[in-house]
Amino acid sequence: MRVLYTATVLSHICQFHLPYLKMLKEMGHEVHVCARDNLAEKNGLELKFADKFIPAPFSRSPRSKQNLKALKVLKNLFKEEFYDLVICNTPMGGIITRMAAKKTRKKGTKVVYMAHGFHFYKGASKKSWMVFYPIEKHFAKRCDTIITITDEDYNLAKAKFKTNVVRMHGAGVDGERHHFVTESEKLALREELGLKKEDFVCLCVGELNQNKNQKTLVSLVPALKERIPDFKLLLAGNGKTKEELEAQIKELGLENEVTLIGYQPKIERYLRASDVSLSVSKREGLPFNIVEAMLTKKPVVVSVNRGHRELVKDGETGFMTNDLERFMQNIVSLYEDKSLYDGITEKAWEYAQSYTIKSTMEEFKGVLEK
Repeated sequence: MRVLYTATVLSHICQFHLPYLKMLKEMGHEVHVCARDNLAEKNGLELKFADKFIPAPFSRSPRSKQNLKALKVLKNLFKEEFYDLVICNTPMGGIITRMAAKKTRKKGTKVVYMAHGFHFYKGASKKSWMVFYPIEKHFAKRCDTIITITDEDYNLAKAKFKTNVVRMHGAGVDGERHHFVTESEKLALREELGLKKEDFVCLCVGELNQNKNQKTLVSLVPALKERIPDFKLLLAGNGKTKEELEAQIKELGLENEVTLIGYQPKIERYLRASDVSLSVSKREGLPFNIVEAMLTKKPVVVSVNRGHRELVKDGETGFMTNDLERFMQNIVSLYEDKSLYDGITEKAWEYAQSYTIKSTMEEFKGVLEK
């Protein structure tokens, strides 16, 4: 069988889908990948397990003319090559691929779209529902299966879309890579990373942008450092708001408390060395960084959104609130109460097992067999 994987950007494939490419190769299939190559922006990422890479100038913006060029690349590709299976990902990558695959589906190609989180959901703006819902409903008819990764998306798609809909627990997190360590191993890592034994380290992982909302976290630090001695906040990621964050940190005099550590291909080292994982993002599909923290036995304190609701049961597998005072109190409680800390992490670790690659691989095999 010949399989084509597509996404708007190559980093998406490299971050989330290499285990599936590897599995397909081990099953004896030929694997091709088509995306815009942005790996120069993502140090440490590398495409593996692909027999062929086809560059296409996808753009995340629906208005970009680059997507017309990407459509042409894919149409020509489908004329030259026959694929038994096409697996497309990300909003624009998924739309352009399904448009291009119209004729090849008539020849027997099966098209699967993995929805990593619809833009329309409970609590989303009216504009999101008016724009994105009819688009996804239309393009659902242009594929044979839609894979959803949250219960909310699954229930909606199953009820409203005219195609086969299945539920997976995300693309899967590497449970062997993201695991908990002993206290002595944690302290050894801290020494390597320039962190002190007495530091109470909170880690926030994600692209630096308005949606991830790191500025709100930084604004909480002055109050938190009054309640937690040696409080430290590490922001991992690159992005458009980096300069704004640097200016905010300087203005508040938080150079000793807040550190931008950039994009970290070995983020698990910082997770193991930290105490708590934080997120105040406005929107999420199914956030890998939260699952990674759970598997590393780090409690999570997060904002309320669709992706966080899927993972966090408030007070059981973590804390979830949009009230900033309560958000801070949850962090302080984890600092002060060791039994609370341990109880949260144990339940979260157990819950996160369904989201490991080992688990989702079995779900993916089920999709291939249909």
